[in-house]
Amino acid sequence: MSIEITRRCPLSCPGCYAFADDHLGDGASLTELREFEGDALIEGVLALVDLHRPLHLSIVGGEPLVRWREITQLLPALEKRGIHTQIVTSAVLPIPIEWRHFRLLNLVVSIDGLQPEHDKRRAPATYQRIHQNIRGHVITVHCTVTRQMTQRKDYLREFVEFWTEQPEVLKIWMSLYTPQIGEMSSEILPTDVRERVISELSALKDEFHKLELPTGLLQAYRQPPSNPSRCVFALTTQTISVDLKTKVKPCQLGGTPDCHQCGCIASAVMEAVSRHRLPIGIRTGAIYNGSRALGLCFKSLRETRSSLFLP
Repeated sequence: MSIEITRRCPLSCPGCYAFADDHLGDGASLTELREFEGDALIEGVLALVDLHRPLHLSIVGGEPLVRWREITQLLPALEKRGIHTQIVTSAVLPIPIEWRHFRLLNLVVSIDGLQPEHDKRRAPATYQRIHQNIRGHVITVHCTVTRQMTQRKDYLREFVEFWTEQPEVLKIWMSLYTPQIGEMSSEILPTDVRERVISELSALKDEFHKLELPTGLLQAYRQPPSNPSRCVFALTTQTISVDLKTKVKPCQLGGTPDCHQCGCIASAVMEAVSRHRLPIGIRTGAIYNGSRALGLCFKSLRETRSSLFLP
């Protein structure tokens, strides 16, 4: 499950999908939805968690650190439920030091390239602020590769090398920019550039131990699922917006993502797992498909049975 915990964000990043006009797909935008705070937000999030019982919860935004007080109260409740929680932040605000004690928490800090480009794109979440605000924590760096990062030789190498050297960094994730259908922006990786980036990342992962990009994941970047109905991540992840009821479809990107150019690391991870063959020769995805079909069948039977007893 993924929850957009707030619509507030001090950044105005190019290519941000959350604030795109078609993010919610029904004419509404993230900025127009009712937002919760305080006890109402805490109770609302826990109600969703108890209803859907996710194994993993991503807290996104907006900027989640705007709601650091509520998250600080949510984390022990989520940990008690055995839920692995991931907070995706720009680190524009200080990260509460007490968060470091939660064993089921993964802090993911979004960083868009080396300092000159990042500071221009993501001010006020500058490199300086990030270094200040992650001190004392263990984080995962997440970078979405855009075309601008491919126009200078060894740019990605320099980025990975720099963040590998930072003591707070446990691992580095790299996504590729995913456009919406029909989008024409300077962020998009042309086909030949995309292939070059994947090949470069494949070489870098063998050199830098913090760069977490298994071969199966990179292969999923080369051949992503063709549409949401074939994407395990889209099929298994419920994304809820700030009003705690609006569903973001078909996946957390919202709108109409161009699946043929998908570079979402979450989707690629799930696709890699799905394509993995067990020792008995069966793909993991075949087991998932069978399980899902059976689950949908039981759901249909329950709904049919319930309708028979309606007055």
